[in-house]
Amino acid sequence: DVQLQASGGGLVQAGGSLRLSCAASGFTFDDYTIGWFRQAPGKEREGVSCISSSDGSTHYADAVKGRFTISSDNAKNTVYLQMSNLKAEDTAVYYCGATRAYYSDLPEVYDYWGQGTQVTVSS
Repeated sequence: DVQLQASGGGLVQAGGSLRLSCAASGFTFDDYTIGWFRQAPGKEREGVSCISSSDGSTHYADAVKGRFTISSDNAKNTVYLQMSNLKAEDTAVYYCGATRAYYSDLPEVYDYWGQGTQVTVSS
């Protein structure tokens, strides 16, 4: 079975840091791009960052550039999202997804999704 297990969310003060993990299983990890998305209450799911497991190329949304870093441990089939200098507007449920596309920030392009992990930033 295909599984994406997102974890690492929590409550943090503004300016703090969190590291999210996305553990994948049930598919050929190296063939997929893993993306992080977030969805705040009343808003659409938006792309945050993605990484190609084949060559390690990364992409970031403008809102998180310079604050978030995505990385991949292919030996563990796990992608991490290091989030620093967190702001109140980063509060959302964070999801990881997998797509065969080389790069995409469109949720509809993603084939598999994890269950989401809540990130709450207090100001």
